[in-house]
Amino acid sequence: MTPIDWLWILHPLLMVVIAYPLLGIVLYLARRTRLRRLGRSRLPVSSGAEHTDLGRGLAVAVVAITLLALVVVISTKGPLAQFAGGPGRLALLALVAVGTALALASLLRVRAAALRAVFALLTWVGMLGLGSQPEVWRLSDDPLSPGFWQSHYWGGAGLIGLLLFSVAARPEIQRSLRWRRLHLSANVLAALLFVTQAATGTRDLLEIPLSWQKPTIYACDPVGQTCPPLAPPSAPPADAPAPSTPAPAT
Repeated sequence: MTPIDWLWILHPLLMVVIAYPLLGIVLYLARRTRLRRLGRSRLPVSSGAEHTDLGRGLAVAVVAITLLALVVVISTKGPLAQFAGGPGRLALLALVAVGTALALASLLRVRAAALRAVFALLTWVGMLGLGSQPEVWRLSDDPLSPGFWQSHYWGGAGLIGLLLFSVAARPEIQRSLRWRRLHLSANVLAALLFVTQAATGTRDLLEIPLSWQKPTIYACDPVGQTCPPLAPPSAPPADAPAPSTPAPAT
């Protein structure tokens, strides 16, 4: 594996090491919090605060790891000297990535409801803007096609939107029963998306060749499941000396 190949596996590696263990803890604490609110368990009040804090940490981890993945894919798709659109487009995408990270950091600090909504939307729009670039692989951009619903990218985009909603609406969720029910519905959908993302991410890892294999693999026909025949070894030049053969033993 080359250094670029190692960069490409950072996203699934960090998801497995950080995000999915956090998901298990958050779901466990969510169940404890709900049982305490329903009066079915004498759990400490701190269960709700722990669930909220770790849920916010999970959202930040997923957004940050996905942002890293998008930056790696866009910047390593080819030599930077031959980047499509030139230095101007590269600088613009870099600004979008930095702006998205700043919007996420601001979301964690602001208190006003309007500002929370604005920064959550800015973070999601920034992620969608980077993900819409031609360097990012997507099965389909047509919601009416099956490929759209099987796409790892679009599943991740929906998951990030749900997580940002939970972070932005944190005070309302704590105060209102209606918001808590909406939060519960969103989290059930997010948990299902986490499962489908694990499946589609594993599928995509099987389909991504190593960097030195890509010219040959990408020349294959995925529909007909055929690959062009390999070129025969090149013949030596006519003026090249003939290979010497060892003299027979006497």
